Amino acid sequence: MGKNPDQTGLMEGLDPTLPAPAVDDSVREAEERTWTPAKIGLWVAISLLGAVAWFMLALVRGETVNAIWFVFAAVCTYLIGYRFYSRVIERYLLKPNDRRATPAEYKADGKDYVRTDRNVLFGHHFAAIAGAGPLVGPVIAAQMGYLPGTIWIIIGVVFAGAVQDYLVMFFSMRRGGRSLGQMAREELGVIGGTAALIATLLIMIIIVAILALVVVNALGESPWGVFSVGMTIPIALFMGVYLRYLRPGKVMEVSIIGFVLLMAAIIGGGAVAGTEWGAAFFHLDKVTIAWGIIIYGFIAAILPVWLLLAPRDYLSTFMKIGVIVMLAVAIIVVRPEITVPAFSEFASRENGPVFSGALFPFLFVTIACGALSGFHALISSGTTPKLIEKERQTRFIGYGGMLMESFVAIMALVAAISIDRGIYFAMNAPVALTGGTVETAAQWVNSLGLANVNITPDVLAQTAKDVGEESIISRSGGAPTLAVGLAHIMQQFIGGPAMMAFWYHFAIMFEALFILTAVDAGTRVARFMLQDSIGNFVPKFKEASWRPGAWLCTAIMVAAWGAVLLMGVTDPLGGINTLFPLFGIANQLLAAIALAVCMAIAAKRGVFRYLWIVAVPLAFAAVVTITASFHKIFSPVPAVGYFANNAAFSKALADGKTEFGTAKTVAAMEAVVRNTMIQGVLSVIFVTLSIIVILTALIATIKAIRAGGGQDHEDPAVASKVFAPAGLIPTPAEKELLAEWNALPAVKRVQKAGHH
Repeated sequence: MGKNPDQTGLMEGLDPTLPAPAVDDSVREAEERTWTPAKIGLWVAISLLGAVAWFMLALVRGETVNAIWFVFAAVCTYLIGYRFYSRVIERYLLKPNDRRATPAEYKADGKDYVRTDRNVLFGHHFAAIAGAGPLVGPVIAAQMGYLPGTIWIIIGVVFAGAVQDYLVMFFSMRRGGRSLGQMAREELGVIGGTAALIATLLIMIIIVAILALVVVNALGESPWGVFSVGMTIPIALFMGVYLRYLRPGKVMEVSIIGFVLLMAAIIGGGAVAGTEWGAAFFHLDKVTIAWGIIIYGFIAAILPVWLLLAPRDYLSTFMKIGVIVMLAVAIIVVRPEITVPAFSEFASRENGPVFSGALFPFLFVTIACGALSGFHALISSGTTPKLIEKERQTRFIGYGGMLMESFVAIMALVAAISIDRGIYFAMNAPVALTGGTVETAAQWVNSLGLANVNITPDVLAQTAKDVGEESIISRSGGAPTLAVGLAHIMQQFIGGPAMMAFWYHFAIMFEALFILTAVDAGTRVARFMLQDSIGNFVPKFKEASWRPGAWLCTAIMVAAWGAVLLMGVTDPLGGINTLFPLFGIANQLLAAIALAVCMAIAAKRGVFRYLWIVAVPLAFAAVVTITASFHKIFSPVPAVGYFANNAAFSKALADGKTEFGTAKTVAAMEAVVRNTMIQGVLSVIFVTLSIIVILTALIATIKAIRAGGGQDHEDPAVASKVFAPAGLIPTPAEKELLAEWNALPAVKRVQKAGHH
């Protein structure tokens, strides 16, 4: 494990009346290094199955490929990455020490710092990080074919995404749960820290706006969807009150009640939408829904955590993990054949109808969250490090939680590519291309010249009818496509064609739960960040309990992302189609910032031999995102470059044209000019700030290497007085120690790691 400099002091600080707070290092290492024939056989089998799956996906490419190979390739790679690669990071780079108390123990206050059972915390952390990204990005990226996205989602998470989440969480925990911005200020100085702080705030605005835009596109003009998703709010409020006052601590009980109520909301949604008054009352346009989400975002972010946010987390965690596992089982049972090519006709072009830009770098920034997400760095340095019981649990929660999110992304990709390619393009291209009707959409899709694709208006109309919607044309944003794909697979598994509409709306509500969790959690995190920033000048703002400050900062952040959301909803170019690349780039730039801060910290700790673990994903993320930013800023192709698009529409207006390209009115043309200018300026700001942070981190790293280390900003080590296992299943040595703690007298047992 390497010597911990604080080991001696911690040994002296241990309570002699309590059992050990950690398994002895020599015992634990002996357990890890013991290889029985059964263990060897298991890992050989996992490796062989994974190798066969990758071989089938990457090399044996006939007319079709079976969807089960995606499941096996993903699961086997995750297991190997978690068992071996994350163990290397733990052993050589981070060196956790369970004799050392975590902030949840030495700062315990019953509010922000609370020791939380690792399995409950895994669910809470996963619920917070898993927003729209892993559902939407892979669906949009399916335009390029199935193989590029599959490789990046699975390999990218093992070497980049999970590494970032794990490192940020560990370093933040060692610093008392400090935020990414605060860590950047300490490690990179005033210039790098200020740039990181501003970039983080601005990027957060874009991220929350795009998450909300996905919900708007999923629910627009869908009475069934609006009713069902709307009902989740009173259900979550009821669960909060139930857990707080009626039956405190009964998490499983309230989750079952919540799940039953959710099912009732979906079934009831179909019945309500089928009535004349229901269809009229819940049939809302996208602008109305956008305003509803803006108001919801403000209220949700200022309500107490226990009332809405926490019960929604319980609910959405069960739903998220349950649905993804159910979909994986359905894929293995149904074994759908995928007809999408490994590399599509658009993989070598810049002018794809779903999103513009070449495979490199735009595939990587489009998939975003499923492989590497900067948004996670804010959660991993915000709430989660304040709740961890023991240092060694960060591997299970940080690295393991991100692997779970990547699996969500793979399932989303499989669902999207399992449907007919003609339906996929009719659903995901903007209305300016499809024309908005089944006739014009079918004609346009057939004009693309795709191999083995010949869609008819009847098929498009029948698909809409099957899923209980008026239309599926230009339902962009990924969520409706994923819902159709999920319904297509699930009805073969359970219920048959008659259940298509139920499964579709089940998927829409599942996605909206996913996303609304991120919208309200994101708004809350953004508010904390703004309070911290203003607090540097007006200290009163740093007091979390000062309500006027909290309300004002929440209102500012909601107004900012609400303005971007409304811009996307009214965008004639199809808001999600033009804004998603900006979201992807911003999110990946934030990941580069997080990795840069982690590299500087690792260098100051003196672990130079293993800096490559951070440097490799940082270099890749930096190259991809800076290249993508330059494309969006400098490309002369209007479909790719924001300023080129701006110039083309400005010239059309100057020439007195009343319609141009996708904009059919002067007002629409003016909207494009305004939106592309805002997007272009934001791109310039994001990339400039990110380059400053990366350069200051490189300078800090080089200085640390030359000096043989650097200043340590960790909190002083405090001896731990509790014990808890590190992973999902306790090891034999952990079980023995746990039995000692459980045998303590009742008075002493209060101190042991409880299940909160």
